[in-house]
Amino acid sequence: MPNLPDVVLWSIPAFVLLTVLEMVGYRLRPDDDAAGYEAKDAATSIGMGLGSLFVDLLWKIPIVAVYTAVHELTPLRVPVLWWTIPLMLLAQDFFYYWSHRGHHVVRILWASHVVHHSSRRFNLSTALRQPWTGFTSWPFYLPMIALGVHPAAVAFCSSVSLVYQFWIHTERIDKLPRPLEYVLNTPSHHRVHHASQGGYLDRNFGGILILWDRMFGSWAAETERPVYGLTKNIETYNPLRVATHEYAAIARDVRSASGWGERAGRVFRGPGWRSVAAPGPVTTPAPVAARGAGPAAAETTA
Repeated sequence: MPNLPDVVLWSIPAFVLLTVLEMVGYRLRPDDDAAGYEAKDAATSIGMGLGSLFVDLLWKIPIVAVYTAVHELTPLRVPVLWWTIPLMLLAQDFFYYWSHRGHHVVRILWASHVVHHSSRRFNLSTALRQPWTGFTSWPFYLPMIALGVHPAAVAFCSSVSLVYQFWIHTERIDKLPRPLEYVLNTPSHHRVHHASQGGYLDRNFGGILILWDRMFGSWAAETERPVYGLTKNIETYNPLRVATHEYAAIARDVRSASGWGERAGRVFRGPGWRSVAAPGPVTTPAPVAARGAGPAAAETTA
C-alpha cells in the first residue's frame, strides 16, 4: 500500500485558523455587499463537517472493499512515483467533474450534494458543510481503479481536491490574474457555482481545474452578484434535517406519484423534474437540471 499522507487531517488546523481569521475580518471590516457570517448558519456548517468525518468512516468500509476487489482483478498497475502523482491528480479531477455534474443532474445524487448548497452564506465555513451520505460518489472513480491506480492513491487525490476547494469558498478574494482564472477553479468561479440565479445554475463543476467546464460547456463567468442557496431554500439549522431533507422529499414524491414511470422520474431525473401527467406546473428536463430542493422539499422545515 502506498505510504501517502492524510492531507485532510493535516489541514484541519489550517481550516480552523483561516475560518476564524475570516470571521474576525468580517467583524473588523464588514462588507455590505458580502453575505458574511451568521452564527447559526456557521454552526450548522461546522456541525455538518464534523458529522461527515464520523459517518464517512462507515461508508468507507464497503467502498474500500469494492475498490480493493476491482484493483485485485485488474492486471494493470500504476506505480506511485513523483511523476505519476500529477497524472493521477489530473485523472481524479476529470472524474470529479463528472461526479459533481452528475450530482446536480440526477435527483437521488442531488439529495446528497444538496447539503453543500443549502447555506445562503458563502464563506470558509460553507466549505465544511459536507453531506453525510457521501457514498454516492464512489462509482465515478472505478475507472481509475480498473486502470491500476491503488485505492489509497485515489483517496489521496480526492483529499487533495477537497483541501484545495476549501479556500475558494470566500467572498473576500476577488478575481485572480487572468491566466489563473482561465485554468484553475477560483473563488470567483465557485461563487457562480453556489449561486441560485437562473444564469448561474449548475455551472462551474470543476474541482481544482476549471478547464473541464470550459471544454464541456458548463462554464459561466461571474458578472452579476451571486445570490446563494437553493432555488427553494429550507428554513432549518437542524443538521439531521439538513442532511436528509431531500431524501424525505423524494419519498413524499414517490408516494404521491401516479405510476412507476413517474416514480422512477422523481428519483432518477433532474431535481425539478415533474411528469407531464402529474398535477401542477410541468418542468421540462434540461441537459443540466435546475438546482433546487425539489418540488416536495420546498416545504418549510423548522
